[in-house]
Amino acid sequence: MSTPAGTARSLGTGVLGIVGLVALWWLAAVTVLADARVPTPDGVVASAVDDGWEFYSLHFGMTLQEAAVGFGYGTLAGLLVASLVLLLPFAEPVLMQVAVISYCVPLVAIAPVLFIVIGNPEEGQRSGTATALAALSVFFTTVVGTVLGLRSADRTSLDVVSVYGGGRLRQLVTVQLVAALPSILAALRIGAPAAVLGAILGEYVGGVQRGVALILKIAQQNVDVEQAWAVGIGCALLAGGCYALFGLIARLVTPWSRGAAS
Repeated sequence: MSTPAGTARSLGTGVLGIVGLVALWWLAAVTVLADARVPTPDGVVASAVDDGWEFYSLHFGMTLQEAAVGFGYGTLAGLLVASLVLLLPFAEPVLMQVAVISYCVPLVAIAPVLFIVIGNPEEGQRSGTATALAALSVFFTTVVGTVLGLRSADRTSLDVVSVYGGGRLRQLVTVQLVAALPSILAALRIGAPAAVLGAILGEYVGGVQRGVALILKIAQQNVDVEQAWAVGIGCALLAGGCYALFGLIARLVTPWSRGAAS
């Protein structure tokens, strides 16, 4: 169980690491990478300040919306498929093959196909292509994490439910889902940043009026290095925030998984 002192120490170490990384970036930008169009941290910050909060909230808000909706669809589909694997063992080979295929198909290859099928979004609406790619990015990890978690359920507890007349569905709801919570949340912790990446890739295909990929394209066309770096760092912070959010949820919902008192 972590103590306040240990938490503070970890936080301090993380802050020092970030400060050291920024200092190293600054030093490299003004020395060995001076001719490589690598901006300094103050230049990136100045670009972000010039663009303003309204600019970033407009575009990042749309990307976050696409990622969140796709994350929800992908998670629900993954949970459904994993539950069917447990309830219908004979269907497991087919269902798991579908999950593996969804993971093996490169997103950059399937994105144009999805764009042709889904088409351009209406003005002010989220991109269907970006939402679909976000869902695909989450689906496989959710299926695998949920299946492993469901199969980790205590055999004795399952037998107790069976003795009292419960079937597979009752075992799944009362025992296996509870046992699988740590694995499910761990899978979602990985899937949340992946959903952000999937949404950005979907926006790159085209047809969007708002979104992170749009301003990255504009920055590239204008050779605006500072703005491109500012947007890239913003994407990293967004993905990292999603990862940290589900880490916090896991600590609150499943304290037993890390040895803490429930």
